[in-house]
Amino acid sequence: MVQHESPKKRLLTLFFSMMYISAFTFGGGFVIVTFMKRRLVDELHWISDQEMLDMTAIAQSSPGAIAVNAAILVGWKIGGFPGMLCSVAGTILPPIIILSAVSMFYQLFAANHYVALVLKGMQSGVAAVILDAALSLGQKSLAGQTWVHFAIMICAFAATFFFHVNVIWIILGAAVIGIILALKARKEKPQ
Repeated sequence: MVQHESPKKRLLTLFFSMMYISAFTFGGGFVIVTFMKRRLVDELHWISDQEMLDMTAIAQSSPGAIAVNAAILVGWKIGGFPGMLCSVAGTILPPIIILSAVSMFYQLFAANHYVALVLKGMQSGVAAVILDAALSLGQKSLAGQTWVHFAIMICAFAATFFFHVNVIWIILGAAVIGIILALKARKEKPQ
């Protein structure tokens, strides 16, 4: 983290970074997480890869939009309560403006063949960006894990992909297993 910048400058950088990211991420929450990682982890070095991965997991498993949840966590980590406010404001402002404009002209957009083609093309790009985020974060999370963690990941994937188990049950199940493993490791740890 850059130590010599003022808190005010850091908050402005956070606000405009989140506003830029939010304005140019189409396709949902995981896309914004990819851009947040690139900006806040890779470029600004304000948070680590592991922190971003942890925040993504918390944001995904919490109620609400993942983009706003992640903005809350990232903002709090970077600048406390003012950082959280700046991060959330920067994240929600572009969609509010864009959706307000779209809603005024919805009938024109909905019937336009060219707009439909543009949206179809954007879907392909969004899928690629989400895959990139999943592979990047997945690779980082697998480093240094035990066979149990791999088994949990494979079972969770199979449960959702093949058996269409609700994600809530998968998250709760993984959390219970994680708690059991943490308690077991705590008991085995020499004191």
